[in-house]
Amino acid sequence: MKTFVFSLSFFALMSCANTDKPITENNSSTKSENQNMKTIIVDVRTIEEWNDGHANCSVNYPLDIVETKAEELKKYDKVILVCRSGARAGNAKLQLESLGVKNIENLGAWQNIECE
Repeated sequence: MKTFVFSLSFFALMSCANTDKPITENNSSTKSENQNMKTIIVDVRTIEEWNDGHANCSVNYPLDIVETKAEELKKYDKVILVCRSGARAGNAKLQLESLGVKNIENLGAWQNIECE
């Protein structure tokens, strides 16, 4: 009986473990289970700022290069932008919209991101 209870407890704990992979350049989309949308979370801070702390489900496209990623970002149903306070994300949003990227949301500070 103890073995059964232990096995059941172990299984329950393992099923709650976070198995999500962090998003990387090659795996930068997340699928919303409710809407089946491809979403990318882009942190537009400098690489140094990003290295000091970031949401694991985000990619880093600093503001000074974000325009070069416009064609890639057009492939996503939704683009979420973050930075330190929201100001650079707002600038990035204007730049990307002028290049035809749609469904962009400025979520403000990167700490507002909740990775699934």
